[in-house]
Amino acid sequence: MRCPYCGANKDRVVDSREIKNGTEIRRRRECLVCGKRFTTYERIEIIPLMVIKKDGSREAFSREKIIKGLLKACEKRPVSMEALETVADEIENFAEKERKGEITTREIGEIIMERLRRLDKVAYVRFASVYKEFRDVDEFYREIEVLKGG
Repeated sequence: MRCPYCGANKDRVVDSREIKNGTEIRRRRECLVCGKRFTTYERIEIIPLMVIKKDGSREAFSREKIIKGLLKACEKRPVSMEALETVADEIENFAEKERKGEITTREIGEIIMERLRRLDKVAYVRFASVYKEFRDVDEFYREIEVLKGG
């Protein structure tokens, strides 16, 4: 750490304390060249997850948006809130680990459809009708036939 007084790179830590509920560390340092003391702060750099939309724009990842969409698809269906939270967790983990902090809306939609297909077929069709932008009843029938395996 460079001394703000003399510019030397030699110092020692005199005191360290956790602050802000343990999310930061305050360090009191003493320059070994000029003897003056100064304070530094250390914190974890949090890189926000980003969603890449169809038009190429980016926005911050919103777990609440995912839960809201899942709740709408699963309305009046026997799907637990715990199951929906698990789907949101999987999407968030995928974005953090596999996609290095970015995920497309297409990837989010595909993951949701895959999970809903296993959780509840009616919720799956509801979500698919919005996600795939069904234009008429025939598209519903085709999706149901695929779901039934025919």
